[in-house]
Amino acid sequence: MNEEIMNTEVNAAAAQEVAVAEAAKSEPAETMADFASELEASYKEFDERHNDYQEQEGPDAQKWANLLQMMQEKTVTKVKIKEVVKSGVVAYIDDIQGFIPASHISTKYVEKLEDWVGKYLEVVPITVEPERKKLVLSGRVVMKDKEAAEKAAKMAAVKVGAVLEGTVDSIKDYGAFVDLESGVTGLLHVSQISNQRIKHPGVVLKEGQKVTVKVIGVGDGRISLSMKALEQEEEPREEVFNYKESGAATTGLASLLKNIKL
Repeated sequence: MNEEIMNTEVNAAAAQEVAVAEAAKSEPAETMADFASELEASYKEFDERHNDYQEQEGPDAQKWANLLQMMQEKTVTKVKIKEVVKSGVVAYIDDIQGFIPASHISTKYVEKLEDWVGKYLEVVPITVEPERKKLVLSGRVVMKDKEAAEKAAKMAAVKVGAVLEGTVDSIKDYGAFVDLESGVTGLLHVSQISNQRIKHPGVVLKEGQKVTVKVIGVGDGRISLSMKALEQEEEPREEVFNYKESGAATTGLASLLKNIKL
């Protein structure tokens, strides 16, 4: 009896497998065409999300991205100052409004902001905040960089041992600052003013005085000068005597004393 039940179950399972196999044979194989509508729906959903993302970023998103890059790379650009606002002026970069604080217009004090309206100024972005629509520009940074580069070039042209003309700019307890003809300033230390000991530079020098100095050191953005070095280089003056011949030359005592009245 048990064997009959077992055989019946085996035959039923085998029949089911045959039925499944026959059904699979009768169904057509799936192709990409069967998923066309599903893919189309997916692409449509992606486009909608992409458009929503762009709308959230705003139409000026790329412009702000460019400004961020300009700030990182310290890119200099020229702008035209449009108007005066409280504590500064306004200029535009790629139609994005930027603010230039009064303290960042120039390296010098700006008394009248109105005088800058309509003028062109080289600037760099120093603050870029797209989410707050905040753009701050600086012309002062550009000017300081240029001045530093010019000073470095002039410093490089000054060589140790050179003798230069200069003007005393200011006097301190420890020495005097001298504006050189090359456009840079050097320090004439009190110990380098003269061979004689000087308690204060003001004893020998005064502001506006023209001096000749020798460069004795250049380094770390400083120029060391000396007047004492020039004094030491001066050769002793030789006395020149002009002899007039009047007969035979002699070194006799009588000859040396003949013109002396006793």
